[in-house]
Amino acid sequence: MRVASPIPKKHARIEIIPLIDIMFFLLASFMMVSLSQTHMKGIKVNLPANTVAPANKQKDFVSIRVAAGPVYYVENQPMNDDQEVMQKLAQLHQANPDLKVSISAEMLAMHGDVIRILDHVRALKITKVGYQIRAAQLGGARTAPAPGGAAPPPPPPPP
Repeated sequence: MRVASPIPKKHARIEIIPLIDIMFFLLASFMMVSLSQTHMKGIKVNLPANTVAPANKQKDFVSIRVAAGPVYYVENQPMNDDQEVMQKLAQLHQANPDLKVSISAEMLAMHGDVIRILDHVRALKITKVGYQIRAAQLGGARTAPAPGGAAPPPPPPPP
């Protein structure tokens, strides 16, 4: 025998309308948060202006080359005396106290001549000094005897 319960039996139901409302609310919230976190950043670029640079710009770089003899070249202008080089450097250093000097020497230049130029540069209190150094050429490109009378090194063996 079956006895009926005095408590009415309820069947479980899933209400979909409130679920849809909550999902739309969450979607709208996430969209607003993600849009507010996006910052549009660009790269700042300095574009060239349509103006002409002034003609009498200060020279900030000078190159000195020491050749055999001793012959000195300041900006490819030959000078026979290191005192001329010092006067030219003094003029350029007065015009621009932040002058940069690059010193290079030819293969047959004497070491003492290069050091003499370096001493003049130091005496003028020029602190930005660079040296131009080139790698030695291989394979018989050197025909003159080495400084000091030493024989040139033998050529590398063929492969």
